[in-house]
Amino acid sequence: MPDNTQIFATVPRSNFDVPGRSSGLLDVFRWHYLLRLLVRTGVTTRYRNSVLGWTWSYVRPAAQFLVFFVVLGVFLALNHGIPNYAIYLFSGIVIINLFSEAFKNATTSIVNNAPLVRKVYLPRQLFAVSSVIVALVHFLPQVALLVIVCLFFGWIVKLSVLSILAILAAVVIIVLFALGLGLFFGAVNVRYRDAENIVELLLLLATWASPVLYYWTMVQDVLPEWLVTLYMLNPITQAVELFHFAFWYPITETTLPLPPMLAINTLWTTLITIATVAVGHIVFRRLEGRFAQDL
Repeated sequence: MPDNTQIFATVPRSNFDVPGRSSGLLDVFRWHYLLRLLVRTGVTTRYRNSVLGWTWSYVRPAAQFLVFFVVLGVFLALNHGIPNYAIYLFSGIVIINLFSEAFKNATTSIVNNAPLVRKVYLPRQLFAVSSVIVALVHFLPQVALLVIVCLFFGWIVKLSVLSILAILAAVVIIVLFALGLGLFFGAVNVRYRDAENIVELLLLLATWASPVLYYWTMVQDVLPEWLVTLYMLNPITQAVELFHFAFWYPITETTLPLPPMLAINTLWTTLITIATVAVGHIVFRRLEGRFAQDL
């Protein structure tokens, strides 16, 4: 019978992994089979025992649209100041909903999976990443509805490569930004549950702090130039404007100006989102060692 002690003694220590040591977001690719399982579970259980099922993916944005359109479009007459205000409003709501759901779900992903975190080792980043992907899946019916509505206004005839690139860039910016913030607040939320309340407050402000309900020039008229520059470099603002550029602008005959340096600001906000992911990942790695104890 071979002596196992002698066999393992010949293997360099560098070939062994420390139990429980994570490689961070790189493990998401190594554990892709588990990521698919978490995403499938999140998608299939979202509307379990629900009568309407996936119809709820349309009900929420539709209700938001009706409330904002009546209050702002009709009562405050923005419907007259912004042509095709319904398309303008709905395209902004769709991309904001993606950010809200992805950010909120990623923040609570560790706490909501506390039994797994306490008993089984697996890369904790998988929970945040899977939450963001699930939000992206639920985003698809909403953007499909937006496309269908725009088709009635001749959008397909005026569709360009730049419009498609703008849609993809907006989705990438929002997904990465939500993931970075979700990693940060998700790690902090394990010990300090105040993080959830902070996230709720940030999501409340996000809709009003980006040009979803109003045109960006309204901000330019009341804020100093340096604040307007910071406002335009907000990744959420940039994603909303890219959706407006892709869906609203091609079907609207308007003299309202496009945001300045839209392409350059897209590059800057992409770098900002990557930096956000990096910071969130660093904080997550520093705090994940105490997740099991704190939970």
